[in-house]
Amino acid sequence: MALQGPIPVSFDQVFPHGCYVVGEVEPVKDFDASTNGRFVQSRDKQSGELVWQVAVMDADPTVKPGQKTVAVKILAPLQPVPPAPMPGLPFTPVEFDHLTVTPYVNGTGRLAYSIKVRAMRAPRTGTGPARNTATPAKDVA
Repeated sequence: MALQGPIPVSFDQVFPHGCYVVGEVEPVKDFDASTNGRFVQSRDKQSGELVWQVAVMDADPTVKPGQKTVAVKILAPLQPVPPAPMPGLPFTPVEFDHLTVTPYVNGTGRLAYSIKVRAMRAPRTGTGPARNTATPAKDVA
């Protein structure tokens, strides 16, 4: 089979109505390597990059309330910084670059998807050519 591992997709395929940051960017725990009192951050199996996670709310009005918030994993050497909040909005709009999805069967036996990205940034505006406005990461050491 030609498809092996994470499947590359566009932001618009996953979030056609956009999405909003509703949580903090946090390191993902490596449960196998961590011990009592010793936190070890997870690394991506393919790239070796550190794995971070942020909760986002899908802006699609047809999504059921219990499925609106999803976790997006960000692969980056340093902790990514969400875009600046926009005045007048209760949540910060965000877009992601270099998305992949990995389908899996969750604990309830339903099909689910793990979403991984390489960059987080403010949404593009206007109809001009795409700009590379990836948000730089910050050092948390």
